[in-house]
Amino acid sequence: MENKIEFIRIIGEIVVFIMILLSVFLFTVKTKNKLANRLFGIYLLVIAFDLIGLFTNKTVDYPNIHILKVSSSLLQLPLFYLYVLAACYTNFKLKKTHLIHGLLFLLFAFIFKITAFSDQSVLFYEVIGELQFLTYIIAVFLVLKKYKTLYLENYSNANYAIYKWIFQITVFACIAHSFVLIRWYLSNSIYQQYILDINTLIGVCVLLITIFFVLKALYQPDLFTGVNMHLKPVNSIIEKNRTKTIIQKSTSENQYLKKLTSFMDIEKPYLDFELTLQKLASQLNISEKELSILINHHLGKHFFDFINEYRINEAKIILEDPDKEDITILEILYQVGFNSKSSFYTAFKKTENQTPTQYRKEALSLKSK
Repeated sequence: MENKIEFIRIIGEIVVFIMILLSVFLFTVKTKNKLANRLFGIYLLVIAFDLIGLFTNKTVDYPNIHILKVSSSLLQLPLFYLYVLAACYTNFKLKKTHLIHGLLFLLFAFIFKITAFSDQSVLFYEVIGELQFLTYIIAVFLVLKKYKTLYLENYSNANYAIYKWIFQITVFACIAHSFVLIRWYLSNSIYQQYILDINTLIGVCVLLITIFFVLKALYQPDLFTGVNMHLKPVNSIIEKNRTKTIIQKSTSENQYLKKLTSFMDIEKPYLDFELTLQKLASQLNISEKELSILINHHLGKHFFDFINEYRINEAKIILEDPDKEDITILEILYQVGFNSKSSFYTAFKKTENQTPTQYRKEALSLKSK
């Protein structure tokens, strides 16, 4: 038992030390995403403050500090939620109204101050804590769902790095929290002898997650690429304007469609890897809403898929040309508007059910016959 306690203590010290270092990095690193980084840094510091219980119980000797330590767990999910908003949306700013997310922390700090951790107040805290966790996790998944929709509808080179990163953190948080629930169950059952094993498992789990955070910070320091938070999904625009449709299925709509297809064929704006719905709408001299509804609703495609179809077709022309056999796949993908090998291969296989290399080999062999 003593070995397990010592193991948990060592893990706790390592985790808290790494989290503090990572927080310092997030506060000082030069990046455009200062707000997101600082929110995530504060989030890590609050978790580190909570995790000091893994290697010391001295906070109990200082009632006020102990109250802050216990109550601070109610700041973790609100801070994570605000971080998600800041990471997903480039123009997100903190407002006074966001202080509402700290009300539960203040409430329980006050309750514990006057009740001295009575059984009733602790039970109330645990129930509210679980409800808060569930509420914020659902809210995070809803933000991610909207973010993904907006990116596909407005950007030609969808960047899923931030989506995957936050999704992974959220899943890890759910896994770690499940162990906490198991520990709570064991502490109120006849299986209390297994609590130490669960604490060991929680410690290892948190250590692995922390190492994952560090690796992400090292390999992807400029991870975040957000979208404009004022953008709205096409479906919501159509619903709002159901009685007054922005683009009627009429002559004007056909004119817009002809104008769009003609512009795409002649000017080839898709070769710009930074092409967005806003940029294309400006080039066509029509509103973003009109273009968005035209592509996403009338053509039944996301802007991302619509642009990539042109890029794939352009790539196929090059791949089929025997005189351009010396051009590498990497050179081709950049020429046609893609900005990464993985996104090009994914889009190509989705359209042609084979890799660009396989397509080129097959196309050239047919022409040589």
